[in-house]
Formats: sequence, structure tokens, C-alpha cells
Amino acid sequence: MKIIQIPLLRDNYGYLLICEKTRQTAIIDPSEAEPVLRRAEQEQINLKAILNTHHHRDHTGGNEGILARHSLEVHGHKSDAGRIPGLTHGVDEEDEIKIGELTGKVFFIPGHTTGHVAYLFANNLFCGDTLFTAGCGRIFEGTPEQMHASLRKLMALPDDTKVYCGHEYTESNLRFAVTLEPKNHKLVSRFERVQGLRSRGVSTVPSTMEEEKQTNPFLRWDSKELQASLKTETPHLRLDPVAIFAKVRQLKDSF
Repeated sequence: MKIIQIPLLRDNYGYLLICEKTRQTAIIDPSEAEPVLRRAEQEQINLKAILNTHHHRDHTGGNEGILARHSLEVHGHKSDAGRIPGLTHGVDEEDEIKIGELTGKVFFIPGHTTGHVAYLFANNLFCGDTLFTAGCGRIFEGTPEQMHASLRKLMALPDDTKVYCGHEYTESNLRFAVTLEPKNHKLVSRFERVQGLRSRGVSTVPSTMEEEKQTNPFLRWDSKELQASLKTETPHLRLDPVAIFAKVRQLKDSF
């Protein structure tokens, strides 16, 4: 398996997932067509499918241009028929997708949108805008309860799972995170490391699930330091996981 990250738009990432034995390839979240097609041509691969995590244009905007040049399967959640351009395969929880000799598993993770999915190939998770490196997506169509449940589902994956998300937001996410857990040494260390990478224009994606559980404020509802920070802001906040998550999301929305 080979994974190629393609910078798109201002801060998006699309991906080529290549079965090295057969050269069959999936394009994941192509927001633009031309950069993806150029890279595919350089790699001399056999494009088979587009895997969209959700319907937003900054994840599907390249579908039409790619499909004008190649006849491909297009996968996305079954509820996004009519919202994902060219959708041919409506998928749902635990469905499997074959790309050459690679097998991917679908996770239904609503919250950011009502039809959001992730794709897991071996230990590589393509999670769109539900889980970001050090963050999570805004809740546009779902509820805090849905988003929290979706994040819990992803947190159950092994610690060595690589997190390939849809945007380069890590530095700004960590800048927010340290306001809630300034004594979290792993968080502070990650922030310093990421600042160094971004100053050189280097991608900070992927991370690992272990790193996310240690430093991502949207996964740290059990952190006493984070809870204390939230109680300072909102003294009457209920300290249950969904309420904590929802408060962190509210704070980030206005950060």
C-alpha cells in the first residue's frame, strides 16, 4: 500500500491510495480535479474509485472533472445520494471496499454532516472532517451527541492507527488546545514540534490515534485539567462527556 498526500485548495488534503501490487488506486476527497489527475499520471496508476467522506464541495469539488476523464466508482454514504457528484456506491457502517488487493472498512461517523463516513485500510484511517489532527470538525448538520459518539468510535481503534484528515489545521488546533491544558506536557511538546514543521511548510498529517488521545481536546473529556478550565469558564457545567465535548466545541467555534 502506498499513500500519496496531495495539497488542494488553500489547506485541504486529498489522497491517492495505491495497491502497489496491482496499481489500482482510490482517490480520497478530491476537492480539485487537475492536481489529482496530474499526480495520478505521474504515478502511472490505474484509477478505480473516488472515496468521498462527505458531501462538502471542498471534498467533492473535483469529482466531476475526474469523472469527465475516467469512468470510476464513486463511494459515499448512502444518504448523500444527490449531494455527492457521481455517487455510484452508497455505503454504510462496516461495508467493505476493494482497491486491488486492499480491503477498506467503512465507519459511519455523523456529526459534521449527517452522512459522514471514514475509510480504514489496514491501520490507515481517512476521516475527512470528523477527526482532525488535534481537533474535530464543526457540527454543521448533526448534534453534539452524534459527534461525540462518532469520535468515541474512532478512539476505539488501535493506538498505532494513522489519522489522515481533510485539512492542515494542526497548528491552530493546538494553539487552542494549550489554553485548556497548559500543563499537558505532551500537548505543549507537540505544539512546539508542529510550529517548527509549519514554519518550514511541512505537512503535520498524518498523526496517530495515540497522539490524538493524548493531546486532542475534543477527545479529552476525562482530563481533570481540561474539566477545571471549563468549570472556570462555566461554573455550572455538567461534567458528563457529551456536555464537556459540546463546551469545548463551543469555545473552539469562537476562538
